[in-house]
Amino acid sequence: MRNRRDSIPMDLLFRGDTAELPKVAKQVKGAKEPGGRVGRSVSDVADRVRPPAGVPPRVDREVVERRGSACSGWWAVFVAVLAIAGAGWLAWAGGLVPGRVTEFLRVPDAPRARHGLDASRLVAIGACGFVALCALGGLSRGRAGSAWVLSLFGRYRGSVRRTGLVWISPLVLRRRVDVRLRHWRSDPMPAVDAQGVELRVVVLVVWQVKDTARALLTVDDHTAYLAEQVEAVTARVASRLPADSFRDPAEGDVPTTLRDAEAVGDALTRALAAECRAVGIEVFSARPTRVEYAPEVAAAMQRRQIAAIDAKHRDSVLTSVLDAVDDTVRRLTERGLVALDDYERKALVKDLTVAFYTARGSAVDTH
Repeated sequence: MRNRRDSIPMDLLFRGDTAELPKVAKQVKGAKEPGGRVGRSVSDVADRVRPPAGVPPRVDREVVERRGSACSGWWAVFVAVLAIAGAGWLAWAGGLVPGRVTEFLRVPDAPRARHGLDASRLVAIGACGFVALCALGGLSRGRAGSAWVLSLFGRYRGSVRRTGLVWISPLVLRRRVDVRLRHWRSDPMPAVDAQGVELRVVVLVVWQVKDTARALLTVDDHTAYLAEQVEAVTARVASRLPADSFRDPAEGDVPTTLRDAEAVGDALTRALAAECRAVGIEVFSARPTRVEYAPEVAAAMQRRQIAAIDAKHRDSVLTSVLDAVDDTVRRLTERGLVALDDYERKALVKDLTVAFYTARGSAVDTH
């Protein structure tokens, strides 16, 4: 049997067609999945309704972070000390150390070479100096929350995430990348909702560099790339939903709006994570912190919102007034306190409606 979840439109919730969701969920709930399990409930189906994330960029499989060649820096210090000591001993044994230096160091003078300067001894001293230079030149300080990306002649040679004193080959090019957990708050970004109303949206993104090789080698600036993707994804997600719904929730069929920070945040996080995965950035959350109308339409939308609130208030007051009038007239006639014909009944209903509505409206306004 085909899985009923495949028949659920993925953009049902973000299209605003929430009235169709209970019907579809009831079909799924009554159907059995393979293995005899009963379909999920309405809330589970609603959780699976997600907006399409578009086509994310492809991931370069050749550029993947791997461990680079490095060792403890204390070994390099030890080797450098040995090399310097060996070069000094060779220079002293060959009689290359001046007398003033030996007198200052209080060491005995070495016998002078009989046949002049020994070439092999000079080569050995030069080799010891080269080893000491390489050992000291490759010393680096690894910091917590950062990593080194190594490259040699333009080829990626690995990443080093060690901390403390570290030795890395001085022949490779080292570039530091911040791998700490970071958060970024955007400036008010322009967007348009599903009804074409201009908005200004502020998004808070929590992210971290997961793959240092991709973050540094597959894009020019990964932080700028993240900022631009946040703006693009925000505009894409905001265009699927209205900013506000002026319908009464009691009437039903109320669409999801951009005020639902949980649903909008989940959609932003999924879409942004898919876009940034190719450059080695892991997005933990992207939440809208502020959704406002653009300054040029803010006044008009505020008047519309106030009008909707006022209409809702008047409708509730009128409903309560009519219920009170109906109860009053019914109790008067049932107890036989008054005998009314149609004309008198209409007049009484009119007078009571005006009196009750005026009293209710003035009491609410005063409060």
